[in-house]
Amino acid sequence: MTGILRVRYTLEFKQEAVWLVRGGQPLSSVARGLGDSRESIDNWVKADAVGGLKEAKDKPVNADQMEIARLKTELAKMPMARDILKKRRRILRGGLAARYAFIERHEKVWPTVVQCRVWAVSASGYHQHRARRKAPNQPGRICAPTLLVHVRAIFNEMKGVYGWPKLWRELAARGVHAGKERVRKLMKANVLHARGKRKFKATANSNHTPPVLPNLLRRNFSAQQPNQVWTGDITYIRTDEGWLYLAVAIDLFSRQIVGFAMYQRMTRQLAIDALRMVWFRRRPASGLIFHSDRGSRYASGDSQKQLKAFGMLGAMSGKGGYWDNAVTETLFGPLKVEQLHGMPFETRRAAKDEVMDWLQFYNHRRLHSPLSYLSPMNFDKAQAIRKVPLTKVA
Repeated sequence: MTGILRVRYTLEFKQEAVWLVRGGQPLSSVARGLGDSRESIDNWVKADAVGGLKEAKDKPVNADQMEIARLKTELAKMPMARDILKKRRRILRGGLAARYAFIERHEKVWPTVVQCRVWAVSASGYHQHRARRKAPNQPGRICAPTLLVHVRAIFNEMKGVYGWPKLWRELAARGVHAGKERVRKLMKANVLHARGKRKFKATANSNHTPPVLPNLLRRNFSAQQPNQVWTGDITYIRTDEGWLYLAVAIDLFSRQIVGFAMYQRMTRQLAIDALRMVWFRRRPASGLIFHSDRGSRYASGDSQKQLKAFGMLGAMSGKGGYWDNAVTETLFGPLKVEQLHGMPFETRRAAKDEVMDWLQFYNHRRLHSPLSYLSPMNFDKAQAIRKVPLTKVA
């Protein structure tokens, strides 16, 4: 004859019963399997709903009954485990973060304790993960696999040009919080390096007869407001049809490309059309400074006449002064490294399409450290509505 043992229904035992009921098992079936009354388990479910599930008082339980109940409980979990394991391959590839996310999404479908066993994670670890994530004012530490997914997505989206400082800023802007050093080490470990800058041949030819204008900027590339100082320059792109030349005009205040023109020949009209484009769009007040290199396209009589007609003051770099027009010159390096490097173009039309795509990316999305890590367009918007402090670095 089997003796009677007095055992305590632990909180874990009650939670098992509650999870089985919430997992879809009929109340009567759970009661039979656990060897307890339907009323008791129903009371546990109700108590758990209001956070009142506690340890029970001692109750006589037959030892054989306990073993039978344990076996029946395990059998009840087997169909659940099979259902969960159907999704195993996809979830395992996602690492620990994917397992935790799966468990949380299916808490109302399968008991958490069953899911944790299937995924070979500790229930305490899972609950700590949830507590960190849901704690007020404490976003918690995002796990490395999940962070890497975000990092790779931004790195590829930004065409592989962001190093860790800009990528860290972009993560924060998207609500993904991680330390700078952690992002730096993660990128280094996964060989995510920003493309390096390359030196490109200048297009300016200062050996010409038209007079050059004084250097009004003297490498002071700061502006206190829009339409105060613009700079211009010209570069070229190789295609199977021949060269494609690009002229741009940049507003120094926001580093925004405000005007551009593309031709198959590098003529003075190329520079003039880029200037006209921005003037007709913005109609700035008289006295704006337009700074360029000493090339013949900007020094020509037609170009100077156009500047005067628009009420602008012309200015030029000093002789051999690459750094006198550094803001505009450094625009072309990223263009060729980030968008055009290694791309063969059969036609000028194909090259134009790529240039247009990059100009849109540059103005609307590319972060700039001198602009408090905003894009040129967002910096202009912030200035207009005065929502963020406009701290600039020259």
